[in-house]
Amino acid sequence: MDYRQIPAIFVADATGLDFLNSVATPVDEEVDWITDGEGLLSWLGQAGLVPSGVLETMRGRCTSAELDEVAQRARELREWFRDFVRKRKGRPLLAKDLRELEPLNQLLERDAQHGEVVAKTADGVTTFELRANRRWQSAESLLMPIAEALARLVCEEDFTYVKACEGPRCTLMFADHTRGHARRWCSMAICGNRAKVAAHRKRVKEQEHG
Repeated sequence: MDYRQIPAIFVADATGLDFLNSVATPVDEEVDWITDGEGLLSWLGQAGLVPSGVLETMRGRCTSAELDEVAQRARELREWFRDFVRKRKGRPLLAKDLRELEPLNQLLERDAQHGEVVAKTADGVTTFELRANRRWQSAESLLMPIAEALARLVCEEDFTYVKACEGPRCTLMFADHTRGHARRWCSMAICGNRAKVAAHRKRVKEQEHG
């Protein structure tokens, strides 16, 4: 299925996991929203990771081949990190897990950012804050907000509550921020309802043969 036919899925409550969910099976066929450079630009825009003006600049500055190449790197990063998460979800991260994050740290080293003091005024009161600005110098720089999102997932989320949807065919993952951490489904509208329907059919069948 063409990724352009359906909006990307954002149900994970964590951008790093939403990135892993950029390939999924929302209905019957698998959809990969990052099959090419244009797909990567579209997903980054939908995720709010890159300003729209920067995306347009990249479209004009970079060749299709350059954007396709960075999309390939994004897919490789996605599958590498998916393996990291799958092996560790459901338990706290340990000190030894840091060794496995070396590829991520190597990518983060290439990021070009600079700080800027900016003023904000609200209700007549002016405050100052330090804002990080990224230098979008090449197609590779499109990977940097993704790498930052993955790093934030590792540093800010309790992996004890990183879960895979219990839907039989679902590949989506999410951070369970619910009270009591009882979330089981990527979305009640998708897999949750499917499970309800399946459970109902099972009860009816058991009653018929009971």
